[in-house]
Formats: sequence, C-alpha cells, structure tokens
Amino acid sequence: MRKSLYVLCFLAAGTLYSCSQGSEQKAEVGATKLDSANMQCYAAADGVDSASLKLITDKDGKVTGSLLINYLEKGDSHGELLGKFKGDTLFVDYSFQIGNTNETFYKNPLAFLKKDGKLLMGVGQIETFLGKSSFVDNSKISFDRGRFIFAPEECK
Repeated sequence: MRKSLYVLCFLAAGTLYSCSQGSEQKAEVGATKLDSANMQCYAAADGVDSASLKLITDKDGKVTGSLLINYLEKGDSHGELLGKFKGDTLFVDYSFQIGNTNETFYKNPLAFLKKDGKLLMGVGQIETFLGKSSFVDNSKISFDRGRFIFAPEECK
C-alpha cells in the first residue's frame, strides 16, 4: 500500500510539472508575437484541408509561432509552437486546442524539414512519458508521408 502511494505521488508530481511547463510556454510565445520583423508565414493545402503557419526566430535561434489547421470533416486545431532548428529540421512542441473550446489544451511534438524554401511536416511515432510527448526516434520521422507541405506566403 505504501509503495503504491509513493508511485502515485511521483506520477502526480510529473503531471503537475508538465502542466506548469505549458503555462510558461504560452507566456513566452505571447511575448515574442510582438516582434514581427523576424516573422515568416507559410500556407499548405491537402485536398479540402488547409493550414497556416507563422514562425518567429529570435537571435538565439529559438522559434515561436502559431499553427492553424482547418480539417473539413474534423473541425480545426489551433495553437502555439515553441522549438528550435537542429540542422535543417525544426522540432517544436505544439500546444493546441481542437474546435472552439477554451477548456482543453493538447500538446504534441511536431517536426518540419526545410527543403527548397518550403517546410515539410513530418510523421513519426510519438510516445508519452510522465505527461511529456516526444518522438520515439527522430531519425525515423518521415517527411515523405506528411500531409502538409508549407510554402512561404506574405504575412497578414
């Protein structure tokens, strides 16, 4: 009984830690939205679904921004990104909501390969440990099977 109480406390601490990380991210993203001098905007379409991506890179190489994906049949997901380029690949945490609810935030990793001025959204196996989702193996992310290829567009 005592052992399971320790495990429960450990899991609760991990969950609380991961929840607090999301609030810090939102504050950081909100602060960098004002710096539009380094903003890059992209758009993508896949059949009837579309997406728009805005990225801001600071002087330290940290990337923040927003992503909106409009799925015709599923509704939309919208949220904020925080990450960094590693070589030609952008790895970000995407904190998002589905639909128009203000209640539930989800957080998933995303990867984008920069190729010929475009960003190709990758697909890979994701695992969650102590409330933090990450790619199982970055080298196995496929950029050929992704749904969206983001082309640069003028920021609005």
